[in-house]
Amino acid sequence: MTKEKPMNAKQFIERLKALSSKQAAKAHGHLAADKTDGIIGVRMGHIFALAKEFMDMPLDEVEKLLDHNAHEARVGAVSIMDFQARSEKTTAERRKELFDLYIKRHDRINTWDLVDRSAIWVVGSYLFDKPRKILYKLAKSKMMAERRTAIVTTLFFIGRNDLEDAFKLAEIMLYDKEDLIHKANGWALRFAGDKDKKQLLKFLDKYAATMPRVTLRYAIEKMDKKTKEHYMNLGKK
Repeated sequence: MTKEKPMNAKQFIERLKALSSKQAAKAHGHLAADKTDGIIGVRMGHIFALAKEFMDMPLDEVEKLLDHNAHEARVGAVSIMDFQARSEKTTAERRKELFDLYIKRHDRINTWDLVDRSAIWVVGSYLFDKPRKILYKLAKSKMMAERRTAIVTTLFFIGRNDLEDAFKLAEIMLYDKEDLIHKANGWALRFAGDKDKKQLLKFLDKYAATMPRVTLRYAIEKMDKKTKEHYMNLGKK
C-alpha cells in the first residue's frame, strides 16, 4: 500500500473553487489589498475548515498559497500556519520555520485580516521566550500590515500576563496615520487593562487628551460610564 502524498496548494485551490459562491464574492471584495487581488468567493468559515483539513501541508506548499493572487488562498495559508503554531505536536524547529516564513513573506500577509488570523500564534508564541527586537523594527515599517503585526502579536504576551511590550509598542505607534493601527492599539490596550487596570489608567492619564479617539474608545470600552466620560472629555477644554 503506497503512502498518500501530502496535500498540496493546487489541491487546496481546487477545493476552494468548489466552495465558491457569488454571494461570498460580493461580501469579501473589500478584503482585497488592491485591485490586483482576486476574490474566489468563499465564506471564511469554509476556508478555516478547509485549512484545518490541510493543516499538515508542507511549508513550501503553504508559501505557494501565499503567492496566489486570490485573497482566500492567502487566508488559507495563514490559517494553516496558525493551526500548526497552535498544535502541541508542532516541534520547536517547525515553530521557527513558521515564524521565518511569516516574516519573510510579509509582503503577502498584507491586510489586517491576514495579520489578525495568524500573528498572535505564529509570531507571538514563537517570540514569547525570545528577544523581541523584530517587533520594534516592524513597528517602524512603512507597511501598515507589518506595523499591525507588531501590536497584534502582543496579545499572545498579554494573555500570559506579560504586558510591557504592549504598552511600549502602543506608545510608539500611538499617533500612526492609519485607522487600522489606531484600532489595533486600542484592542491591545483594552486587553492589557483587563490584566492590569492601574497600568492602563496610568497610560491614559498621560495620553488620553491627545491620542486618536478610536484608540481611546477601544481602550476604555469595558470601563464604567463615569471613567469613560472622564477620559473622553480630556482635551476638549
